[in-house]
Amino acid sequence: MNSELVWVLSLLAGAIYLFMTNKVRMDVVALLIIILFVLSGTLTLPEALAGFSDPNVILIAALFVVGDGLVRTGIAYQVGDALVKVAGSSETKLLVLLMVAVASLGAVMSSTGVVAIFIPVVLSVANRMGIPAGRLMMPLGFAGLISGMMTLVATPPNMVVNSELMRHGIHGFTFFSFTPLGALILLCGIVYMLLVRGSLVGEGEEGKGKQSGRRTFRDLIRDYRLTGRARRLALRPDSPLIGHTLDELQLRARYGAHVIGVERWRKFRRVMVPVSGISEFQARDVLLIDMSDPEIDIREFCSEARLEPMILRGEYFSDQAREVGMAEVSLIPESSLLGKTVREVTFRSTYGLSVVGLRRDGETMGGKLVDEPLQMGDTLLVVGNWSHIRLLQTHSRDFLLMGLPAEVDEMAPARSQAIHALISLGVMILLMVTDPVPNVIAALIACLLMGKFRCIDMESAYKSIHWPTLILIVGMLPFALALQKTGGVDLIVGGLMSAVGEMGPRVMLASLFALCAVIGLFISNTATAVLMAPIALGTAQQMGVSSYPFAMTIAIAASAAFMTPVSSPVNTLVLGPGNYKFADFIRIGVPFTLLVMAVSVVAIPWFFPF
Repeated sequence: MNSELVWVLSLLAGAIYLFMTNKVRMDVVALLIIILFVLSGTLTLPEALAGFSDPNVILIAALFVVGDGLVRTGIAYQVGDALVKVAGSSETKLLVLLMVAVASLGAVMSSTGVVAIFIPVVLSVANRMGIPAGRLMMPLGFAGLISGMMTLVATPPNMVVNSELMRHGIHGFTFFSFTPLGALILLCGIVYMLLVRGSLVGEGEEGKGKQSGRRTFRDLIRDYRLTGRARRLALRPDSPLIGHTLDELQLRARYGAHVIGVERWRKFRRVMVPVSGISEFQARDVLLIDMSDPEIDIREFCSEARLEPMILRGEYFSDQAREVGMAEVSLIPESSLLGKTVREVTFRSTYGLSVVGLRRDGETMGGKLVDEPLQMGDTLLVVGNWSHIRLLQTHSRDFLLMGLPAEVDEMAPARSQAIHALISLGVMILLMVTDPVPNVIAALIACLLMGKFRCIDMESAYKSIHWPTLILIVGMLPFALALQKTGGVDLIVGGLMSAVGEMGPRVMLASLFALCAVIGLFISNTATAVLMAPIALGTAQQMGVSSYPFAMTIAIAASAAFMTPVSSPVNTLVLGPGNYKFADFIRIGVPFTLLVMAVSVVAIPWFFPF
């Protein structure tokens, strides 16, 4: 083992440690890797930056835009509501249709986004049917992971593996190369979940009555006890608030008055203005206020601040739903918000939204929420501008957007363009299937069509791209080249050949699957695919067999992150709503991972002979 290889392996170990401890952002680690490779002379500058020119990076970015177009036009939410109507009152039918719908929709958009959309659907139908949500949440999460096995563009690891094939001069997979195997694994997943669903109920979880349809503003207002807290107050001309900012006035600390939004005259009409700590009040402003402290005398507050009460139709600003949105977010295990209070987090300044409710262990918390330390599994109700709520999806490092209420369909910025979004998606899939142009060009054409039909605007398109994922891929790709240049791939391949090489290619597939699944417990599935793809192809070359079954094994194994709630954002997303514990994922996920491995080892050679 030469000194350069020792350096690369040390760097790899350091990167894995940082990924595991989550002390440094993954995209920052990726950029540090690029810098260190160049400064150490392990890679040249063009080699270290080659990931920025990889077509798959552009393809993944384009798919984020296409997926957001489906959300903005309301298509994804309509699919969820249609699912509930078709399933009726049958839990079995619901579970089957749910897993099929999520796997199908996730084949063309972010699995995390799909699962987030379906969580409120599942919660509401579980309430309506009087069954514990835990019986459906894990099937929902597993279907989201299986969706990554359905098409070439379903998840970044598939495209990473495909790129590695082409880098070795081998023709890549087609759009539907994954589909037969993915459909088989989905079938196994459905049968498995039907058998084990009785053991999915979290401790103390019970059906909580009947409720129809997706959760609405009315449901959230009831669950978070917001009734009677809303006020609509106009500033009188002599109000001492005029000319001062929210931070200066400290209305929440002094009066328990939390300003949610401001109605302001502009061009002869009132418009809703988002508020922040530096927002300055003007004459004729109308304040939408959440009076969270019941001990405050509203008449005394209005007298001191010289405010005029105005008519408020609908409970808790529900009549302002076009401007004022609501959403639930759940804290994840790695969140930097854990242990801090809402005041310490400066939630409104950071995210542009107000925290008006907190649920813990299924119960709504009372009192002054701003001083309550946040715990893992807490669910926060946030209120504010819809655009800021949608941006919460980009903060998956700290919490996950559990879903949006039914009113979001009416607020979908491009709801009338739903048919055009479907046409754009259809064109992309058709081009990818028939292969007249590269996949990245097909995706870019779909993006342009989405823009042409006003399904998405440029600002929203750029915001929809999950840049940390792209930077992670760009930063990890040089590792594969560095391992090959320094002999690391040959060393690992040699070790595998010595250990199981004489037992045949199927045993080697099982070994690679197991190694990939174990590594995926500690680092992201994308980084796992980047590291394992060249090893798999090198092993196939050493054994003198086709590279396709080995490449497909890595792609499937990278998506098989079923074993812990933190091995994938999808699992973390369903942890709280399903009332699960860490051990539940081990108990259900480990056997299913072994089942997927067995199915893959047996079936992959059928579809891709050695």
